[in-house]
Amino acid sequence: AEEHTVAEFVEFCLNGRTQKSGEWTSKGVGKYLEGGKEAGGQLVDQRFCPRIVEGELRYNCVADELVGIIHKKPKEGGISAVGGTGSIYTFYGPDEPKFANLTQNFLKRDLEKVMPALGLAEEPIPLWWTTDFICSSPEGTAAEDEKWIVGEFNCSCVGISKCLAAYCKDDTPTASVDDISAEDMKEAMRYGDLMGKKALDILEKAKK
Repeated sequence: AEEHTVAEFVEFCLNGRTQKSGEWTSKGVGKYLEGGKEAGGQLVDQRFCPRIVEGELRYNCVADELVGIIHKKPKEGGISAVGGTGSIYTFYGPDEPKFANLTQNFLKRDLEKVMPALGLAEEPIPLWWTTDFICSSPEGTAAEDEKWIVGEFNCSCVGISKCLAAYCKDDTPTASVDDISAEDMKEAMRYGDLMGKKALDILEKAKK
């Protein structure tokens, strides 16, 4: 975590790392509005949920079907659960009882509202995508009464966590598909097969 004045934050967002923005230890380069709307420049005004330190829940979906849930807990003292930052990942199946209330509300009540809310009512749900949830309720709230906020939808660069063993990085420069366990490979293939089926369904619907 790092602290900055409002002036430094605004300068970083607009112009990146300059003398006026102070010293930043994060990896970002700032300049989030560079190029304007046409270039994708934007800032999202999003509520901060302090319980992010307990982790977030990533719902992995193939179109409208939930295939798995990942609890991503930041490294002690951090608030980012991005892979490679020391965060701890715990994997659950789509029917995990402890998240039943959130799962039910998301799939049965909210899912059909997502694309219209984004101005994409005529487009299909993405083929392979994720939703990250952060609990916004006070500690001690009963599970059935908890409120969860979506921190991010991702359908542009979604990896398959079961294949992380094949991820080449500084400490595993020779990692390959052969490093994926048979169990994880079987699950990854299940995802792939389901994606193919859902893709065919989308194409068939588009013909009508």
